[in-house]
Amino acid sequence: MNTPIPLLVFSGSSRAQSLNHKLAHAAGDIAVAEGAQVTRLNLADFDLPIYNGDLEAQGMPRDVVRLKEVLHAHPAWIISAPEYNGSYPALLKNAIDWASRPVAGDPAWAVGTKPFAGKVVGLLAAAPGALGGVRGLLHLAPLLMQLQCWVAPKQFALAKAGEAFDPSGAVSTEAVRVAVHGVVEQVLWAARRFQS
Repeated sequence: MNTPIPLLVFSGSSRAQSLNHKLAHAAGDIAVAEGAQVTRLNLADFDLPIYNGDLEAQGMPRDVVRLKEVLHAHPAWIISAPEYNGSYPALLKNAIDWASRPVAGDPAWAVGTKPFAGKVVGLLAAAPGALGGVRGLLHLAPLLMQLQCWVAPKQFALAKAGEAFDPSGAVSTEAVRVAVHGVVEQVLWAARRFQS
């Protein structure tokens, strides 16, 4: 039997009722059913000030190291990212910018790309509009590849997302479930091969 893949699932939003939180949660449920060992992360649980080199020079914030540790511990990720003005949100970019910084004097984190290199990443987006946030994913994928992530070719942007979830927050249509499953399945498939 295959060892369960540790999969990190999170959204690029901190809003409690975020459509991307809901989509990430649905992806996590699907991954659990596929046998993955799922960790759900909420960026709102990390105290990450806006990146500033002067602030960094005073000492790396503890939550930056904590975020690095969580990212590094998981060989595979699913990110569901909102689209802000045709790109990904500042919250997500700020988290990535901090997590990619080397930590002066700490040999464990001397290489900035350590939390990212070789990670298999599946991308999702949810938006109330007709494009579903796909433009943001077009910007996010190159950023992750720059950091040496392997971004799964299969992605999914959920259009009219306000109508896609039932009152409990579960995906309300089989078509959406199948599309999300396709991304999760490809991420787990690739992660298993990268680990072998």
